[in-house]
Amino acid sequence: MTRLFGLLRSLVIYYGQPLKTRRARRFYAAFVGPGDLAFDIGAHAGNRVGHWLSLGARVVAVEPQPDFVGILRWFYGRRDDVVIEPVGVAATPGEGRLLVSRATPTVSTFSTDFVAEVTPRDRWAGVRWDDHVDVPLTTLDALIARHGVPRFVKIDVEGLESEVLAGLSTAVEGLSFEAMAETREGALACVDRLEALGRYAYRASRAETMRWHHDDWLDAEGIRSYLQALRPTDGSGDVYARRA
Repeated sequence: MTRLFGLLRSLVIYYGQPLKTRRARRFYAAFVGPGDLAFDIGAHAGNRVGHWLSLGARVVAVEPQPDFVGILRWFYGRRDDVVIEPVGVAATPGEGRLLVSRATPTVSTFSTDFVAEVTPRDRWAGVRWDDHVDVPLTTLDALIARHGVPRFVKIDVEGLESEVLAGLSTAVEGLSFEAMAETREGALACVDRLEALGRYAYRASRAETMRWHHDDWLDAEGIRSYLQALRPTDGSGDVYARRA
């Protein structure tokens, strides 16, 4: 019953808000368009896959949770413009243990450090990682070798974003990664990795609003200052980066 509740919760969150869907599609039109390739790392229920398809993009949807791989296949498995990769992504290939929260599967993670960091926090009260599954791991470089260089990459892997970027050796045009106070050091490491690959401009959007927190694009130092100032009460959000 807990597992079913978690699945339904995700579907309602990501598919039950039509106004937000329209706003998201306008938002992502700045990053992907007809014929572009996009990678969704941590695709979950696939709402962003749907947004990008509506803009004419081709999508590689990467998701390690078996239940959500099934949902992705149900929604998108018959489409020629979607490839579903039932794996995790890390700095090196291998196998990883995914810690699953059955009631709140959006926060399932490979990172034991993430679980240890957020568990004492008030806003995470009641969240439990009460199951696990061992899944194969690949890298961004390996995905690029198989599918081509994407125009946009979304990374949302609950605390392991910097590990994902450590497996990328080619600068991409645009990407996003999740950032919150509890994962600040990892987010800063993401900026460092991107700046090692090229020069980027940055902007943040908080709490799935699909609205910009900043009026204009920031340089690396500007986004580092933003990340340093995040507080737990700010909740989660995403940092977007585009080639400067």
